[in-house]
This record gives sequence, structure tokens and C-alpha cells, in this order.
Amino acid sequence: MKQITALLSLIFFSQANFAQKTYPNLEASKNILNYKGNPTNATDRKSLAFSDKGAWFGFGFLDSNQGQGGFSGPYLLTEQNGVWISPSLVSLHLIDKNQQEIIDWQTALVNQNSYNSHLEQQFQNEKLDVKQQLVFSSGQSAIQKTSITNRSSETIIIYPSFDSKLFLNDLQLSKENQILKIVSTKSKATGYIQFSNATSIEITKDGYKTQIEKLTLKPNQTEVILVSQTFIFPQYSWQKEKESLAKTKFNTILSSSQKEKENQLAQLIAKKKAVYNDLIYSNLLAKLVLTLQNNSRIAAEGLKHDGIFPSYNYEWFNGFWAWDSWKHAAAVTNYNPELAKNQMRALFDYQKQNGFIPDCVYRDTLIEPNNYRNTKAPLAAWAVWKIYEQTKDTNFLKELYPKLKLYHNWWYKDRDHDQDGLCEFGSTDGTLIAGKWESGMDNAVRFDDSQLLKNGENAYSIDQESVDLNSYLYAEKNYLSKMAQVLKQPEESKKWQEEGVALKTKIQNQFWDASIGWFYDTSIDGKSFVKVMGCEGYIPLWAEIATAEQAKMIKDNMLDPLTFNTFIPLPTLAANHPKFKPEGGYWRGPIWLDQSQFAINGLEKYGYISEANQLAHKLICNSDGVLGKGEAIRENYQPITGKGLESYNFSWSAAHYMMLILKD
Repeated sequence: MKQITALLSLIFFSQANFAQKTYPNLEASKNILNYKGNPTNATDRKSLAFSDKGAWFGFGFLDSNQGQGGFSGPYLLTEQNGVWISPSLVSLHLIDKNQQEIIDWQTALVNQNSYNSHLEQQFQNEKLDVKQQLVFSSGQSAIQKTSITNRSSETIIIYPSFDSKLFLNDLQLSKENQILKIVSTKSKATGYIQFSNATSIEITKDGYKTQIEKLTLKPNQTEVILVSQTFIFPQYSWQKEKESLAKTKFNTILSSSQKEKENQLAQLIAKKKAVYNDLIYSNLLAKLVLTLQNNSRIAAEGLKHDGIFPSYNYEWFNGFWAWDSWKHAAAVTNYNPELAKNQMRALFDYQKQNGFIPDCVYRDTLIEPNNYRNTKAPLAAWAVWKIYEQTKDTNFLKELYPKLKLYHNWWYKDRDHDQDGLCEFGSTDGTLIAGKWESGMDNAVRFDDSQLLKNGENAYSIDQESVDLNSYLYAEKNYLSKMAQVLKQPEESKKWQEEGVALKTKIQNQFWDASIGWFYDTSIDGKSFVKVMGCEGYIPLWAEIATAEQAKMIKDNMLDPLTFNTFIPLPTLAANHPKFKPEGGYWRGPIWLDQSQFAINGLEKYGYISEANQLAHKLICNSDGVLGKGEAIRENYQPITGKGLESYNFSWSAAHYMMLILKD
């Protein structure tokens, strides 16, 4: 009880405590994502969840018709593939001496505001003003503050309590020194809920009820109730977390979070390209960084380093994917280099001795095993170099350079069927589907007629040489050469340069169709094109492989409304292709932001700035819900209508929009 009292010190606050310092970027981007919704069951994914500091749980706002004094959630990523533990685990009741609720939560709601730093909401009637704020104090804990002010001219006596009914039937609730303890049969994480001045905790049939000490409020007097919610994995110490919470002062934590997020936004806004000077693009940056924030997770169990999920909102995206991770890291290093570094380490933790990196890794492999059937397109050296450009951290280069070399060389050992220096996508298990996954473009039309060839033990190639794969490998050679220079290894740097020159010539010649002005995949022997005009054809621009003449022809095709300059430009398949499927087509037409941003960045590298800006403007402004407040960033977009498709809160879309807006 002493610890809880220390944790929740300074219970009496004046109304002036709610006056906040000025945080202009936070204020301008207020409610940039809409967290309102009423979870109706554990797996209801219709509403969003706010989280911070890499926590494995998040919260939202209950719609006013729910009539509860609390925040929705938490939404737990600690078990299964993401579940709501309750509509509102910490739901407040304010009871008078006649056992009646003093405030009608449904009609008394005044506002609900979200910031990159925290959530807050206000309720008010003729007697009371109730303000609630929620902020994360660590990757394990969030603290909820409820400030109750007497607005009337008479003294009011209140009997506060909290209760909840749980969605989940796999939880065991118990009391531990006036702390509510939550144990799950489906997770090793344990929940601990602490209430200020709790007089009793009762475990009910389907939840709990906690009684708080009676409050006596004179006119204009404010009192505060604090509740901490902790969900912690065994690798972290609950004792240390509890001791840290005991020293915590809510206002200090909130102020610290506000300063951190304000500075984060200011740092990003200062890096905007001049063409994105307007406030609306600053607010977009707030949405993008918040999307990445909500998807960030601290290390836990099988995930040995911090990183970012593709989307917490989609059931099967609770892990780290290889090329997603490279993309996340390249963007995140602009404001959180340490997270970017750990995102890179998270996949290299699972690198095999031969250099292979798995496609994806998970916290709990009992839910889904790590995928060793394939890897993903090689963009790791690009991401590591982006981190180095921001940090000048030579030690990080020393750490990753040997691993990157091993990974790069693996491609030529296991994915070059005819040993001609040009690689193919493939698989380790001899399945074609895994080979397509390795490209990242699972159902791309270019692979419709492909077959699998065996290279060796656990090494198979698709029977075509892909222009994007070899362009990525060319870019990787250049980045590895730069790293070797920094690490004072001139001979290795020279070797990478020489390999790059030879590969560049092969790509320029073998994959280029001068009659169309496009790069295509080819057959293994390089004698025939896989005549599908897709987004892979402009990756040589991004990698700076194309000649000036080739770049001009690619640019012209990219600006052609019949092929790639659609309402939202740069679809994954040319719009005039017979198999173009703009909605529900996945990689057969919809807009994927990684490929689109690579294309635009490629135009910039060849001096086509006006054309790049034209396409980027359409990519940002014509995609539903990207600009403006409320709507989440989507996995991909419909190129003809602008409709958002597939998963919500998609990290690499946010990452590439961010890279589109910021200076390179």
C-alpha cells in the first residue's frame, strides 16, 4: 500500500494543473488518427489503438453511446494475434450516497482528443468536471489520470469505483497487495493494475470491481485518481517496473512525452522538401510517425530487438518481415536512429551461417513459426547506409558489415542457377509459392507462367532472372563499397565497385527493351523477355543503373496515363495490361507505396524533379485519407479511384510516404 501511495502521490491538484505548455506541432496534429470505437468482442478490429514506447498493448476512445468513464481496451498484442481484453478494463463509476451514478457518461462527454504523446477526454455536467488522460510511462506500463472537479456551490461526497467485464475466458484474476494481477493461459506476459487509494478489490464472475476511498469535494476543489496498467513479459523485471512506477509523477511523465513528441515532429518538419512546406504536410508527418509508433514493439521472447510490425491491426502481421524491416529502418532513422538500428538487428539475429535471412520472425512461434522458406529482396545494405548517413556511427557499420557481406554473397551461391552473375528469386523448400513470396510481389503477373529449378540442397530458383532483384544487388554493392571505405578496407571497396560496374552493364543490356522503353525480367538464359510491364521495370532508375537515354524512355512511360500515370500514379502493373486488376489485385495493379516512392526517387536522381513532384503530389493528394485527420494509412491503394485497400495502419506505406516528403 505504501508503494501505491508513493506511486500516486500529490492526489490533490488545482484546476490550473490542466493548463498545458504550448506544443504547436502536437496541437496542430491533434486527432490525426481516429481512435474512437466500441470493441464488441476480443477480435473486433474495427477501431484503432494508441500505444507508445514499444508497448505490446494500446488504448482508444469509447464512442459516447457506450456510456463508460474510461478508455477502450487495452488491446493486447501480448497474446494470440491481438485481442481486446475488455471494452474498457478500467471503467470509472462515481456514486453518491444514494448509490446513484452522479454523472451520465453517455450525455456528459465534452471531447476526446488524441495526440502523438497521449490521449485525453473530458466529461461534464452541472455538478462535476471529469478529465481523463492516458500516457505510457514505459514499454510495459501506461498511467491513466482522472481529475474530478466540483463545479457546484455545494460540497459533494463521491464513492469512486472501477470495474470491468472481460472478453477473454483464458484469464485468471487475483489480488496481490491491493494490486489486480492478470495471468493468461495463452501468454507468458502478466498484467498488473494498480489503483490509487484502493480500499478493496473484488474478483467477480466475469471481471473485477475496485472500491476507491471516499472523496469529499468542496466547491471548485479537484481530486485525482491514478491507475497504472502494466503488461510485462518474463524477460523484464516486474519488481523493477513496480519500483519505477512508485517514483513516477504523472505530470512529469506527460510533460516528458509531450516534449519528446514535439521535438520529434519539429525535427521531421525541418527536413521537409520545400515543395511540402504547407502545414497539411507537417500534419501528415505526424500521422506517419504515429502509425509507425503504434506498430513499434520492444524486444520480447522470440523478437530479440525492438522493431516495427507491418500492422498491429491485421491478425497475421504481428512479427518482423525482412524487407519491411529494411524500409522501416530507412525512414525511422530520421527521428529515432536507435529504433532503426534495432530493427535491422532483429532480422540479423536469425541469420544462418550461410548468410540466409528468414522472411519473417515472430514473438511466439507456437502461434506461427518463423518463415525460413524464403527470404526477401536485398535492401539491407541500403537501410544500414541510411542509418549511417544520419548517425555517422562507425561502430554500427562494423557490427553489420560482415553480416551484410554474408547475406549478399548468399544470393550468388543459392540464387544464381546458371552462375552467370544474375540472380533469381526462389525458395529453400522447393515450392513455387515461397519463391514468389521471396520477390515480395506474391501474385505478380510476371510469375504467372514460371516454374522452379533446383540449384542445390535447400536452394531453388524461379526460372527467370528478375530485373528488380539484380538492381537491388547492384545498389547493395555500391553501399557495401561505401561502407568498406568508411571502415578503411580499400581493397574490398574496390572489389565491390568492380562487381557493380560489371553487373550494371549486364542489367543495361539483358533486361532492356528499347522498342518499349522498359526493363523486363528475362528467361534464365537471357534470350527472351517476360513481357509484363510492371513496377519492377523502374527499379533500375532508383538503383541508378539506367543510361540517360533509358531513363528518359522510362520517365515517358511513367507519365503516360495509359500505363502508369493513373489517378494515383505508378501502379504495380501497367493499366493497359489485360490482367490489370486495380482492386483486389494485390500486386496486379494496386499502388504499393514502396515501389511508387522508389520510382519517384529514381526520377529525382536523374534530374526529373518537376515530373517527380507531379507524380508525388498525386500519390499523396489522390489517395483517400492520406491527407487530413482521422483515417489510417493503408497497405495499398486503388489506382483509378484512390480508395484505400487491405490492411490499416500499414508501416511501410507510412515509411515511404515519409521518405517521399523528406529530403533524401
